[in-house]
Amino acid sequence: MSVDVSLVVGKEKLNFNTGYLAKQADGAVVVTYGDTVVFASAVASKSVKEGQDFFPLMVDYREMSYAGGKIPGGFIKRESRPSDRETLICRLADRPIRPLFPKDFVNEVQIIIYVLSADKENQQDVVAINAASAALCVSGMPFKGPVGAVRVGRIDGQWIINPTFSEAERSDIDLVCAGTKKAVTMIEGSSKNVSEDDMLRAVEFAHENIIKICEVLEDFTKKINKPIMEYSPRESNEDLKKKLREDYFKEIESLDKYTAKKERENAFNSIIDKAVSQLEEEYPDSKGLIGEILNGFDAECVRKRILERGERADGRGLKDIRPIDITVGFLPRTHGSAVFTRGETQSLGITTLGTTSDVQRLDYVEGGTTKRFMLHYNFPPFSVGETGRVGGTGRREIGHGMLAERALEYAIPDESEFPYTIRQVSETLESNGSSSMASVCSGSLSMFNAGVPLKDAVAGIAMGLVKEGDKYAVLSDIIGLEDHLGDMDFKVAGTKKGITAFQLDIKIEGITLEIMRDALYQARDGRLHILEKMREAISEPEKNISEYAPRIKTIMVNQEKIGDIIGPGGKMIKKIIEDSGASINIDDDGLVTISSDSEASINEAIKQINRLVEDIEVGKIYEGVVKKIVEYGAFVEILPKKEGLVHISNLDHHRVRHVTDILKVGDKVHVKVINIDRQGRIDLSRKEALER
Repeated sequence: MSVDVSLVVGKEKLNFNTGYLAKQADGAVVVTYGDTVVFASAVASKSVKEGQDFFPLMVDYREMSYAGGKIPGGFIKRESRPSDRETLICRLADRPIRPLFPKDFVNEVQIIIYVLSADKENQQDVVAINAASAALCVSGMPFKGPVGAVRVGRIDGQWIINPTFSEAERSDIDLVCAGTKKAVTMIEGSSKNVSEDDMLRAVEFAHENIIKICEVLEDFTKKINKPIMEYSPRESNEDLKKKLREDYFKEIESLDKYTAKKERENAFNSIIDKAVSQLEEEYPDSKGLIGEILNGFDAECVRKRILERGERADGRGLKDIRPIDITVGFLPRTHGSAVFTRGETQSLGITTLGTTSDVQRLDYVEGGTTKRFMLHYNFPPFSVGETGRVGGTGRREIGHGMLAERALEYAIPDESEFPYTIRQVSETLESNGSSSMASVCSGSLSMFNAGVPLKDAVAGIAMGLVKEGDKYAVLSDIIGLEDHLGDMDFKVAGTKKGITAFQLDIKIEGITLEIMRDALYQARDGRLHILEKMREAISEPEKNISEYAPRIKTIMVNQEKIGDIIGPGGKMIKKIIEDSGASINIDDDGLVTISSDSEASINEAIKQINRLVEDIEVGKIYEGVVKKIVEYGAFVEILPKKEGLVHISNLDHHRVRHVTDILKVGDKVHVKVINIDRQGRIDLSRKEALER
């Protein structure tokens, strides 16, 4: 039986349908918004692997080329590996739904999302989140949803829900928000230096619309009325837990004397090993369960200490920022570099400047585009003192890199001011929490070192939360343990004036606006502290770029003259490139970008281009080449393909009997333009260009 529910969200109707496509999946829905159509399926395994002690949720999102009426490029002509954007939307759909499964549920769950039709106006990501939520609602899984999602923008001071692609370009905030009827569970996005109060208004406006979506999905779930699946809860041994509490809880409490990450980890692992060794006969094959129980005791101790005494695992107060160390210009031959160390988290930022030919070309279902600023984040296993596989870029690295990129993107100068392509790389060399925000700091410092005229310095900080009942504590600059044992990871980046990027993940069922307000203002205080430390290291961009970076200059020419520069079959531009040694790129609007390692090469190219596009002025003196001699004078080319006549009477101040007494073909000669008639014929004078 096919069932539909719908509501108006923003300017379009959001429609949910189930019972027509993919009926063998536990849950399958088709969600339509405008002419954008997104399909989502949800399937849970009916049995659990032996020893399974975690919840294996996998979300896959794909934008099918046919959705935009396109055939994939390349030789294979079919969709290949997920793009970075598809990977980011996988994470976006995963994060708000993961906390809403029971803690004892460990059946494997797979959600597959396809974009079947893209209208190239409405953005697909929030539709995908709603589709994943709806598929779970009708699947019969023990999902504590529904979850709704919207995008919020602001144009000319007016808040709008689900702005189109074109509207988003004019908006000063791009916020994707997901949540339940009760609270917000996830936010992500970027903004153009907006205030904390504006951020809160955007989230509040988003949640008002999320509630409406959740109410419709609740009705949808009731109409389907699928019974909740039976599942075997994850193993829990109360006798073992009681024994471990009696024998090892005091030792877990004593871990607060260790403030360094590795020391504390080693001490905790020693307790686990001792407990396993003691109990292996009575509880065989229970190492994982013992570790989980002791980890729960650790969380209990850490959280209690924070809530009751305001003390954290590394000895800091709730608002304290870890010690910061900065080195700028660390690498001698890169275009810019900086090492940013905050506690036991360290990021090496490296800036590389390239030409317009280095821009990244992106192909989406709604059309192609280019990107001149990109940030790549690397997280090798040695950064946490471990061994591991080193291979392709993982989902986490793509997500962290994009968050840092969005944070810095606001500050990147316009291409007209700084016509370089910029690649920023963050090498995470050490990690104990908030390496993505360290990447923002190292990136800002490194670009200052490279001479990139950023609009302002940008810093980032990760905020945490411990909440029990109505009592809560917000933590500034969280370490890995606080991320692992806490209830929130809220990353906020920005300048001294406002916010440029944000990402909120919740491990509980949501947070109130009051908690978010406290976190935002506490984050601002921390961000200003970090920015001051960065200012002490380097207060403004270097005046000159690295001697190893390419030189780039731009000039504007009349669009009608572009053909003159290119020439028939590209003949003219090829000659300029060959003569000057510079690289040249011409945009349709007449912007000419010239790049080379040599300043002289660029200047020669500009000189030749200017000669091609220059309009001849009466009264101006030009250096020309004699092309032809006739009895009554000489024809001189003063600009490419532009010749004028020097009459014999205008060759010199004295009477000239024969033109060849003064000039011959191929001579370079200075001449003055004395007239241009209605037919465009140019009269030149050599004698007026001579000094008497």
